Amino acid sequence: MSDLKDKLEQLRRERKARSKSQKIKTAWEEIEKKEELSLKEKLNRLINLTREEKTSSQPSPPFEPLPRKPLQFFENPYPLSARYGKISLKDGLNISGEILACLSSDQAFESLDLSTSLFLDLETTGLSGGTGIVPFMVGLGYYGHDKFWVSQFFLGDLAEEGRMIEELKQFLNQMNFQSVVTFNGKGFDLPLLETRFILHRQPFQLSSLPHLDFLFSARSLWRHKHESCRLYNLALQVVEAGRSEDIPSAEIPWRYFQYLKTGNFSLIEPILYHNQEDILSLLGVVIVGSLIFSASEREEEELVDAMDLFGAARVMEKVGEVEKSAYFYEKSLRGSLSEEVSIMAKRKLSYYFKKKQAWAKALSFWREIASSSTRCSAQLYSLRELAIYLEHKQKNYEEARKVAEEGLVLSLGQSSYYERDFSHRLERLKQKIKKQKEKSELDIEEEEKS
Repeated sequence: MSDLKDKLEQLRRERKARSKSQKIKTAWEEIEKKEELSLKEKLNRLINLTREEKTSSQPSPPFEPLPRKPLQFFENPYPLSARYGKISLKDGLNISGEILACLSSDQAFESLDLSTSLFLDLETTGLSGGTGIVPFMVGLGYYGHDKFWVSQFFLGDLAEEGRMIEELKQFLNQMNFQSVVTFNGKGFDLPLLETRFILHRQPFQLSSLPHLDFLFSARSLWRHKHESCRLYNLALQVVEAGRSEDIPSAEIPWRYFQYLKTGNFSLIEPILYHNQEDILSLLGVVIVGSLIFSASEREEEELVDAMDLFGAARVMEKVGEVEKSAYFYEKSLRGSLSEEVSIMAKRKLSYYFKKKQAWAKALSFWREIASSSTRCSAQLYSLRELAIYLEHKQKNYEEARKVAEEGLVLSLGQSSYYERDFSHRLERLKQKIKKQKEKSELDIEEEEKS
């Protein structure tokens, strides 16, 4: 019986601790919304709220926070032979500059590779950006001395940010990186870090380097295949890494402020792990994404499927590599695509072959899309292209009329643009058919007279 009481008491204490933790977290989320407050004022409010809660409940002994180190630097070297999910870390060194240039839409990458790249990921005191947000952890991934390193600057005291910026500047100068790789770094990490350097009157070396923000490439490669293109989700689904959902991103600022208050480093250890995993996940998705473009036929069977090839075609299309884009679209159609993605690929190829005036191939794709059982805008597009070709290229007005009538029926209530187009087209075709018929009858009469 005493064991049961002990267990119940333990559960009661844990539930109480979770409830208290949630109240503090909710309070912090409300305080953080007040943009007129500085970071220091926000922190003081959180501390005061916590003190008020303690005094309103029951007396507690004086609290002495644990000692904190103002700035710490952590290094984690991984051998190149180490595997992260289905890739090997050394595979990153085999990615050509040409592929990196396509993924980044930056020709400066053509003369570079990942051996001189910096993989960057920040953990901050907020997620909204702005001058009041401080990066308290700077995660850095890079190749060197036959290893892949994950190094981390951790700011244990906000007053020491200037020192962290100075040491980070010296580190970047010493390493002489030639490019930067991030995941949403163009919208968040680099602008934020540059702001902190400017506030401390330090030059920011990374702003002038070629930058591969892989978030954009990831969306082109996999948005049609996976529900989410969050880095964590891609690490699981694309890299097949065994990382766990350590802590939600929204919880990280709260953990850091609790650490500043208590000095309890166990609050920070999960953030260190989370940041390391994000750096390794970023390297992993870049490698897998690059392999889609460079895998041999044997590797392709293991690492790449038709949906990946469709994504590669979209990447090539965005950087203006039209021929390569068409190559990957055609290659993707040989595999197993969803009906929706298959139609998108066929539409892209029909446009490509139309531009090249390869009419037989273009017609084939238009007819395939038009006869699809899936109702979509691509059908209306294909019926319109068929009608145009039959009317203007083949002068087959009767067939063009039939196609335009089918298009008009499908467009009713679906697309006012196509409805107007097919209506006008039908009127014109009817006039052409009438004139053609009259001319034919006149020719017959002339022939009979002669």
